[in-house]
Amino acid sequence: MSAGDHARNFIPYRSREVHIGELILGGTQPIRLQSMTNTPTLDTESTVAQCIRIIEAGADLVRITTPTSQEAENLKNIKVALRQKGYHTPLVADVHFNPDIAEIAAEIVEKVRINPGNYATRRNLIGDLTENEYREELEKIHGKFRRLIDICRRNGTAIRIGVNHGSLSPRIMNRYGDTPAGMVESAMEFVRMCSAENFHNIVISLKASNTRIMVQAYRLLVQTMLNEGYNYPLHLGVTEAGDGIDGRIRSAVGIAT
Repeated sequence: MSAGDHARNFIPYRSREVHIGELILGGTQPIRLQSMTNTPTLDTESTVAQCIRIIEAGADLVRITTPTSQEAENLKNIKVALRQKGYHTPLVADVHFNPDIAEIAAEIVEKVRINPGNYATRRNLIGDLTENEYREELEKIHGKFRRLIDICRRNGTAIRIGVNHGSLSPRIMNRYGDTPAGMVESAMEFVRMCSAENFHNIVISLKASNTRIMVQAYRLLVQTMLNEGYNYPLHLGVTEAGDGIDGRIRSAVGIAT
């Protein structure tokens, strides 16, 4: 197929709308900008100050690192301080390792980011899983993930299903390796779980430090969602893009493509 034929056959991807607090993302809404703090989350004053700088620079959402339950609990103090200063921008908790922490954060902020790789029930896989074993693993994960979905539903909290190329679960690695297809299936498993629970306030990301893998993964994700009848919004980003000009170039290449 020539470039001209591809352009004529191109169908724009139109996602559904998702609510993140009072912010609407996806559909016909403009592209929403997000940045992340790099202050210690337990340092309320410095985190609030940096959130304000990010908001005043034009961000529509601010993401805050939330590695432990202490940081998750302190999101409440950060949010209260921002609201008292007149800033109502939605806050996103970036949960790194322990999915239980997302359940704390989901009671406080407008959106939580979880990594499907952290929901793995088998950390040390030896040999291939049978189809029954693979399905049993998924059922255990669904049971655990359902708790977060219920909390988010009660609180109107959105979820970002945030897959990282470098932290796929052993189960996914066992079947797909660290490939774009593995990243997509890791995300789609959680998309299907959300759909089964009739929870649709979700955003999806497939991040990689290699921009070519990132682009391949997102393109495959969109095609897979269209094939299965889903149309959730995409959060685009190059993970560990680097500092300064290197980070700007890699981010521009990955996101603009």
